[in-house]
Amino acid sequence: MAKVITQETFDDVVKENIIEFSMTVEEAREETIKQFEAQGIHLGNIIKDLNVNPDTGVPLMNESVDELKRLVEQKDAEPQTICNQLTVLIDECKLSVPHRVLAAKLGAYDLIVSQLKRDDKLDDDVLLKLLIAANAIVNKQPDVFNHDSLTVVLKHLKLSPESKQTCELLKWLQKACILHEMNRQMIMEENLTIPTLKPFLSRTEPEVIRNTCALMRYLVLDDDIRVEFGKAHEHARQLATETLTEITQLLTKFKTDADTISDLMLTIASLTVRNEFCQTVEEAGGLKFILDAMVEFPESIKIIREACKLLKALAGNDTVKQNIIQCGAAPLLESALNRHKDNETFARHALVCISTLALREAANSKALFETGISETIIQTMKVHSGSKIIQRNGAWAVRNMVSRSRDQCDTFLAQGVEDVLNQALTEHPSIAHDVKSALRDLGCKVQLNEEWKATSEIQIKND
Repeated sequence: MAKVITQETFDDVVKENIIEFSMTVEEAREETIKQFEAQGIHLGNIIKDLNVNPDTGVPLMNESVDELKRLVEQKDAEPQTICNQLTVLIDECKLSVPHRVLAAKLGAYDLIVSQLKRDDKLDDDVLLKLLIAANAIVNKQPDVFNHDSLTVVLKHLKLSPESKQTCELLKWLQKACILHEMNRQMIMEENLTIPTLKPFLSRTEPEVIRNTCALMRYLVLDDDIRVEFGKAHEHARQLATETLTEITQLLTKFKTDADTISDLMLTIASLTVRNEFCQTVEEAGGLKFILDAMVEFPESIKIIREACKLLKALAGNDTVKQNIIQCGAAPLLESALNRHKDNETFARHALVCISTLALREAANSKALFETGISETIIQTMKVHSGSKIIQRNGAWAVRNMVSRSRDQCDTFLAQGVEDVLNQALTEHPSIAHDVKSALRDLGCKVQLNEEWKATSEIQIKND
């Protein structure tokens, strides 16, 4: 078994080399590594690049945490002095995840939470620095977040702070949600969470709106492999019930702000997880706004991509799906895909949107076909022949277009779709089922595999 040492032991030897042997920080670090490796000690658990004070030999993070602990015990500590030490801590935490883990082990996170729990009013600059430091430590280390942290965040959010502080508080919750289902559930199970967040949708600052929306999207993630079954759908249902109408109405309020529009549409799509929510969005003016945005921002990849995602989500309701096409979405989709077919990310979402709108809807398929979208789909697949996802999504679009509209088959075939699909079949065998389905519905010759066949005769006796 390999021999190991603690971080403290490593730091003490570096300090000794600096103080006792007058080495520079780099020399002391290199000499320390050589000493331990010569003794057969494994250093994989050691942070070797900690910034060190060249005068004292002590890591800057250790010094800053110790100094912060001393300062908070003083009632008359200068706010600027506290801010300076927090800045050192923040800069160190930005370096890597191991640095953040060390900061938490040294007690920095608990110290920050305890200061934010205080009833007396904090200096505004100190408050902001404390929030930034909390974010720096929690980033990619959500396990340190606990119920005390949540209580502190909600306490300060209820005070409706200015925009910078609000954004840092919302980011704190966002980081706690990533890859951590239990944190998401804890946040959503707190009865004050939704009532506390909802008023921020009435704020006028775009950055507050965007961060509030981002938090809602993070609360409906399903990315924690440690949990077999998450509650993403339940969280989306709760948030949509309380806020979906308000978020949709914000589209008009921020109609000239492309970044905010994109965030709002992405959030609406994330929360529209039930049939009735699709109608809620349409009734709140969401469908009309999406189509207007596609006309207003035809060159904005970000907006038209999010528009396609949202149209796909809304098409989960059959009535809304029909209304999308009746309101004129077909020529807008063809124009957008034709203009931006070289953009792989947009093309992926546009093709899925088309396939969803055409699914089991002959009238929608006809309206899309009349725009000349068949050739655009084929050209997009040709441009991205190496992309398995584009080929799969394109095959879906072709299949759903022709499955209930056989009169379209001749046009698709004349435009060369069979060669494109056969090439996809050869280059991407993992999507063979999707490609063969499209070829089959086009009436092309295709070799379909029997999924199962009995290998021996089975006789059934009747008693």
